[in-house]
Amino acid sequence: MPLHSVSVAGVVVREDGRILAIRRADNGTWEPPGGVLELDEHPEQGAAREVLEETGMRVEVERLTGVYKNMTRGVVALVFRCRPTGGEETTSTESTAVEWLTRDEVETRMGEVYAVRILDALDTASAPRVRAHDGRHLLESA
Repeated sequence: MPLHSVSVAGVVVREDGRILAIRRADNGTWEPPGGVLELDEHPEQGAAREVLEETGMRVEVERLTGVYKNMTRGVVALVFRCRPTGGEETTSTESTAVEWLTRDEVETRMGEVYAVRILDALDTASAPRVRAHDGRHLLESA
């Protein structure tokens, strides 16, 4: 039976409402910072580590905002809303740009499966979302 991979991502929201995003070095897409959760770390710690590694920003993890499964690749992503606590925006080997985007820029620059993760995190009134996608498009719930 195939195994799933677990990834984590941080939707970092600044006081002015802008959202931290990276342009990935491997495929040029805009996404929230994130990556594979290490075996020995808690999900919140992994999200904070990935944000720091990919953007240079330290964050406080506030809450889980969504669980997303890529049905094609078998990757389950845990997405956390975070607030910045320090650091300085810098690129890494995994990113060619680090920017604070507006909500409109998120919707125009990011593919649907990543934009929805940020939009879900901005919806502070809702419980965490659970969604599935095929790598490009959201899939309807079963």
